[in-house]
Amino acid sequence: MAERELEGRVALVTGASRNIGRAIALDLAAAGAAVIVNARQARAEAEAVAGVIQQQGGQAFAALADITDEAAVAGMVDTAVKRFGRLDYVVNNAAVRHERAIEDMDLAEFRSVVSLILEGAFICVRAALPHLKRSGAGAIVNIGGLTGHAGAGNRVHVVSGKAGLAGFTKALAHELAPVGITVNCVVPGLIDTVRASGKLPDRHRRNPPLVGRLGRPEEISGMVRYLCGPHARFITGQAIHVNGGAYMP
Repeated sequence: MAERELEGRVALVTGASRNIGRAIALDLAAAGAAVIVNARQARAEAEAVAGVIQQQGGQAFAALADITDEAAVAGMVDTAVKRFGRLDYVVNNAAVRHERAIEDMDLAEFRSVVSLILEGAFICVRAALPHLKRSGAGAIVNIGGLTGHAGAGNRVHVVSGKAGLAGFTKALAHELAPVGITVNCVVPGLIDTVRASGKLPDRHRRNPPLVGRLGRPEEISGMVRYLCGPHARFITGQAIHVNGGAYMP
């Protein structure tokens, strides 16, 4: 991969304070992009990610915003454009991985998870779109989920949101191709990240990836970096699975 291939570009990464989002922010910065490190509440973690980028000679700032809040997202985008002069990439990574049986789930919980994953992506794209159109090389990368394609129990809210994100990707690819914006979905498999429970769910321990190990966050961020770069301009509307052979569509 060419070094600094995103020099002069600007990226917004949602849910970028930890795990895959953190890796994406660092990888895009390593490629030369200025990065808006978004988090909803984790100020210290988001500022730490921005700090690492700055220490390595890059440009970044932490932006706390609830991506389901249109006014908050509009303010975040405006601040980014005022600071950096442009916005070229939106990476919709923010999500949750809650588990609950449907019989124990109320409508409010279902809506909150789907809203974060799917409506959050919609709101971020809407706010960024005027700037992406002016970019000349705009790209939207949605971070999907393996369960959105394969399904999973006790995750009807997460699976519904991630499956919707795949459809959202295809619809946007059709709509935005005429204005030069590519739209793709990177679908991670089982990645070695910090989990709230502190352990892998049983189904993952019983069915490891074919390659015999968990994926690394950097293996997802590398694909996102490529899709934002100059060599991926002929790729749009795709769900690209990075899963070590755990699922073969």
